Amino acid sequence: MIYSEKVMEHFQNPRNVGTMKDADGIGEIGNPVCGDMMTFYIKVKDNRIEDVKFQTFGCGAAIAVSSMVSEMAIGKTLEEALKITNKSVAEELGGLPKNKLHCSNLGADALHNAIENYKEKKKVTEKPAPKKHVHGEECCCPYCDGPLEGMEEICHMCKTELEECPECGKPTNKKEDKCLHCGATKVRT
Repeated sequence: MIYSEKVMEHFQNPRNVGTMKDADGIGEIGNPVCGDMMTFYIKVKDNRIEDVKFQTFGCGAAIAVSSMVSEMAIGKTLEEALKITNKSVAEELGGLPKNKLHCSNLGADALHNAIENYKEKKKVTEKPAPKKHVHGEECCCPYCDGPLEGMEEICHMCKTELEECPECGKPTNKKEDKCLHCGATKVRT
């Protein structure tokens, strides 16, 4: 089996090997036929991949692919990194033997899985933007824009527990310490 100089360089001196305890996204993939397993860890700042680490259990081509994918991803936006393909990885490495091309699929897929994992985590931690509420008109939940008939204790759509702010009179989340609308601190007894 003949590997390019670049494949051999990345196999013998892989870049970005390791784990990340505080990773923003983690992607794993494996191929049960060949036994290759890859895990990618990414750190994201301002929609850009700031750091990448990987762990790979597999052949020399799998290790070289992981190393190359990690280098290709650092500094790219999430959208740019999602465009890294098995073909672009193989080309960057100067080609791979036909029976090792599946390794480049694994590398790109593991990175893509880490990005998707980051996006899923981000969805969970982001609070929905508050919706506009016009006092005196039809009342709506500031968290999901669902209709409220009056000052209800719970939104029937998003199930947020609501209470009226003593300062501005608008509905706000019962469990939050500050009013979503006017910022008034709630007094807890």
